Amino acid sequence: MSVAVAQVYDNITDADGVAGLDRPLLNFAISLRSPLLDMILTGYTEIAGPIGMPIIAIAAILILAIHRQSWTPVILIVAAGGGSLLMTIAGKDLFGRDRPPLADAVPPYEYSASFPSGHTLNAVAVVGVIAYLLILRQKTFRARTVTISAAAIFAITTGLNRVYLGHHWATDVLGAWMLGAAWLALVITAHRLYLTVRVLRDGPDPSRPALHSVTAAHKTRPRREHVAPPTKPASGETDV
Repeated sequence: MSVAVAQVYDNITDADGVAGLDRPLLNFAISLRSPLLDMILTGYTEIAGPIGMPIIAIAAILILAIHRQSWTPVILIVAAGGGSLLMTIAGKDLFGRDRPPLADAVPPYEYSASFPSGHTLNAVAVVGVIAYLLILRQKTFRARTVTISAAAIFAITTGLNRVYLGHHWATDVLGAWMLGAAWLALVITAHRLYLTVRVLRDGPDPSRPALHSVTAAHKTRPRREHVAPPTKPASGETDV
């Protein structure tokens, strides 16, 4: 993902490759605009903005941490959100790309650098890790599919919305999707490694029903009696 992001930005600086789609996609988005749709999508984009996303993250931390009586949701959501924020700030300062012209944007206007899209990056990283925490306790394939699909749809539509409003070029959103996915993968992988090390060190957690039932079944399994093999009768004896 990191290599792909570098390739995207290389296309931007050289004004070729996928960067050649930026202007045509923005023109297409402009052709779809209407006053009602502009108002709806302006409100929608605030969900992943600097006010909406912290509210979602704090609410998820409180609900999941209290319900599970665990610090894991706090650590993972803070890590995902903090990394997303740092990458957004560093990326904008490092690349300093100009946003689309204000004449092509829907107010309220934004004036910070354009690459990467912070709203999109937050949507992928923060909502993605919340979805991960939810599916850890979901037992059915259907529930997990719905959770993952909802998170993916939110991340995708947030990025497309930024292009529609003219606040970002398409490649800003593409880079943010990749960066967010890379950071989300690192956070989840770190958690999985931690769980693996803990199980290897301490054994299965008896509070987990699946592991507890397997362990209990193993402990209560009756032992098979050892039956000695028949001995060959000594010489001169009759084998009855």
